[in-house]
Amino acid sequence: MNISRTDGSRDSGRGFLTRLTALTVIAFTSMAGAQSVPYATTLAPAVDAQTLPEDRGVDGLWQTLNKLRTWASLMTIVAHPDDEDGGMLTYESRGAGVRTALLTLTRGEGGQNAMSGESYDALGLLRTNEILRADEFYATEQYWSRVADYGFSKTIEEAFERWGHDRVLYDVVRAVRVYRPLVITSTFVGGITDGHGHHQVSGEMAQEAFTAAADPNVFPDQIKAGLRPWSPLKVYSRQPFFSISSQGMFDYATGKWAPVRFYNYVDKKWTEGELSTSLTVRQGAYDPLLGRSYIQISRQGWGEQKSQNGGGNPPLAGPNDVRYHRYASRVPAKDEESSFFDGIDVSLAGIAQLAPGDHPFLTEGLKQIERHVTDAVTRFSPASPVKIAPDLRDGYLATQKLEEEVNGSQLSADEKANIRHELDIKLVQFNTALVLALGLDVKAIVTAKSSAAGSLPLAADDTIAAATPGAEFNVRLHISSAGGWTPGGELQLAKTWLKSNDEGQPWQISRVASPGIDDTATTAGDVVFSVAVPHSAMPTRPYFTRPNTEQAYYDVADQRLINASFAPYPLEGWAEFKYGTVPIRMGQVVQTVHRVRGPGAVYEPLVVAPGLSLSLPSSAGVVPLSNQDFSLSVKVHSNLAGNSKVDLHLDLPEGWNVQPERPSLGLKMGEDATLAFRVHPAPLAEKSYTVQAVATTGNSEFKEGYQTVGYPGVRPYNLYQPATYRVRAIDVKTAPGINVGYVMGTGDEVPEALEQIGITPHLLSTEEILTGDLSKYDVLLLGIRAYAARPELANATSRLLDYVRQGGCVVVQYNSGEYDHDYGPYPYTLGRNPEKVVDESAPVAVLDPNHPLLSWPNRITTADFDGWVEERGHSFLEKWDPQYTALVETHDPGQDPQRGGLLYARYGKGVYIYAGLALYRQLPEAVPGAYRILANLVSAGKAPAR
Repeated sequence: MNISRTDGSRDSGRGFLTRLTALTVIAFTSMAGAQSVPYATTLAPAVDAQTLPEDRGVDGLWQTLNKLRTWASLMTIVAHPDDEDGGMLTYESRGAGVRTALLTLTRGEGGQNAMSGESYDALGLLRTNEILRADEFYATEQYWSRVADYGFSKTIEEAFERWGHDRVLYDVVRAVRVYRPLVITSTFVGGITDGHGHHQVSGEMAQEAFTAAADPNVFPDQIKAGLRPWSPLKVYSRQPFFSISSQGMFDYATGKWAPVRFYNYVDKKWTEGELSTSLTVRQGAYDPLLGRSYIQISRQGWGEQKSQNGGGNPPLAGPNDVRYHRYASRVPAKDEESSFFDGIDVSLAGIAQLAPGDHPFLTEGLKQIERHVTDAVTRFSPASPVKIAPDLRDGYLATQKLEEEVNGSQLSADEKANIRHELDIKLVQFNTALVLALGLDVKAIVTAKSSAAGSLPLAADDTIAAATPGAEFNVRLHISSAGGWTPGGELQLAKTWLKSNDEGQPWQISRVASPGIDDTATTAGDVVFSVAVPHSAMPTRPYFTRPNTEQAYYDVADQRLINASFAPYPLEGWAEFKYGTVPIRMGQVVQTVHRVRGPGAVYEPLVVAPGLSLSLPSSAGVVPLSNQDFSLSVKVHSNLAGNSKVDLHLDLPEGWNVQPERPSLGLKMGEDATLAFRVHPAPLAEKSYTVQAVATTGNSEFKEGYQTVGYPGVRPYNLYQPATYRVRAIDVKTAPGINVGYVMGTGDEVPEALEQIGITPHLLSTEEILTGDLSKYDVLLLGIRAYAARPELANATSRLLDYVRQGGCVVVQYNSGEYDHDYGPYPYTLGRNPEKVVDESAPVAVLDPNHPLLSWPNRITTADFDGWVEERGHSFLEKWDPQYTALVETHDPGQDPQRGGLLYARYGKGVYIYAGLALYRQLPEAVPGAYRILANLVSAGKAPAR
């Protein structure tokens, strides 16, 4: 770590808040910074270039004052991004001043994507950044576990089988011990009303962690690493939504009825009947300072999760309540409460509870801090926020003094640590309040080398997209203060520095200029640093990885990062003011600037990227046994300065050859090039082979590439994959000369899969669907959720059916509720809660082996369902007209037999097929049977009569 002062000397970076453990600091490196965010509780750099309006100026200052008045804290635990009760979190954090955190077990890897084509781990990165954006509206901090969303889970037993009970509990307990909340809540109860096995796990974990986090014998390695046991005082869950009838209550995941009862994982007892309401949260309450109700603010945040269709509808102003049930309390509590914190002294004086007994110095010290906070609240004036700066300064000093007294006292080590934790949080909150009261700001932006001298423009220029190992560039640190500062005055600029987070070779950082910063009196100025990235610098990438999507959890090499959103970004800019003797620090992750059509100027955190990135169309694919060759394209992206000569080749299995063998190309910085190879394999067997792409330039060799995950408006992140291609040789046939028209839905890789078996589909436009000549296509294949993504399909119903009547073939892949309107030639029902078969190994029965769809051109058997991933199928039809023929049957354990996953109907001269089987999941993994079924589907219009 290199830190450069404004005077050019070096600083170890230690000092302010040194008692914050490394574990805690690392967990929040991806949070917005403390300089302007009222809800930040550790001093971390801002990741985004700008915070929400609610967190700026006097709005942010008032919310910080609310937090300074209390040590109330709450953590809520859910399974996926978008499960959270954002209205409750917003009410507690922005309205009541509660320190709040959200622990989301998975990153939503197994969900759908309504915005782009990312899936699995790429979708997990996208949804991570979506919920981080949502968290800004909720004003909450974010934690994670290591488990991955592997798709819909019907039972808690299945979820624990895939994840491991203790793995999940370990991460939840660790987060509780780091954050140390007084109250734990969950959206879910840990029972069948939760509607998803993952949801049930999150509900159970909230209750189990209530007890486990307090026990030093549970996961003692965490204690050895520096964490301490923590005993939350209460645990709640939101009241479940469920239907009750004479049959009991409905299990939405399995479609079964069960007795109305709920299990308490704290006291290990069942509650017969409905759960009682212990507390009602008035999330519809109006905040006059923020100008909206808390549920309105939170719904805007929920709407930031656009890949999941943007959350719920925006609520109108008015009452909006949410009810919670209490499972356990370590303090006396009434049956009906007005707050999660009833029975807990959450005033600053209440911190003394952490050291039972009579400790006058502690009691008086906390009262002194409380008096300064009360004075600041009383004197607060939106027109002149600077007036309360002296009170905030005195409160900071009183907190600092009490910490010193605690350290030198006779309190036990645990008592000292517990109290210091709360006082450290108060120091950060005082720091935040002083930043807002004094109007301080810092911006850290990559800038051109020519910016080292002279005055700098007020606007930021376009910058490099990423730093590469060995690169050199400048960083502009722009500092401003609403009231200005002067040397020797009450407010002084003490130092500025850049901090690199590379734990390998230090980055070379030096101060080269300070235009405007050294004036005798100023309100704004700049410090320019020269930065040289070491050749050994590692790319900015997720700290969590897994070998394949079938592993339902991530591997984490650096255990300190468990629970964090991301590893620290590589470079931060910091400034420290002195207000009297109080240090005020603020920092920002160094930003790049780009012009994007539509949004305009976009700031993004600087990342390190390799000099060259190699990308393949997919990580796996197939080649028919009959093929003598196949094509493989490799995309090369250059981040290297200047014009680079790049040599490219493929490492092949023994006996294979390729044309061209070793092509060369010249690439400029930011330029892409795609090279097409023709691979000639040796005689193929039905197995998998591996091909490795390798690029060299100078003495450097590159064997991996990255995909920038995101869409305009969401912070991007890079997902790295080895530039390897797993090719599976399979026995597959298609009807000759098939012309396929494909209607893309919400994104899948089926068109690419068709090309691998010799079929080049045409992607149909809206105009072609509504007015084009459909008769030239042998088959129209509709992508997943096409009726949701392409509303023109509903308007084209008569055209599609007429196309079938005249001899065409329409194949509809899995669709959601938008399809449940009898768009087929005969009536059918999808159902309100469409059935799905989530066990990828569930037995499959072929009902009519000699049916044309299952016998030509490939004979489909149960062996074609071997090796499937994630699930068997989605949105199985519930009912259908006898004109449809069901061709396969499958079901999860305990589920009724499902035959609505593959239905075939003759209509006029043509064929109409509904295929709810999860082919789109199998094709990217090169599952042979899925390709054979796909080949039969697109060949169905040419199949011989039975």
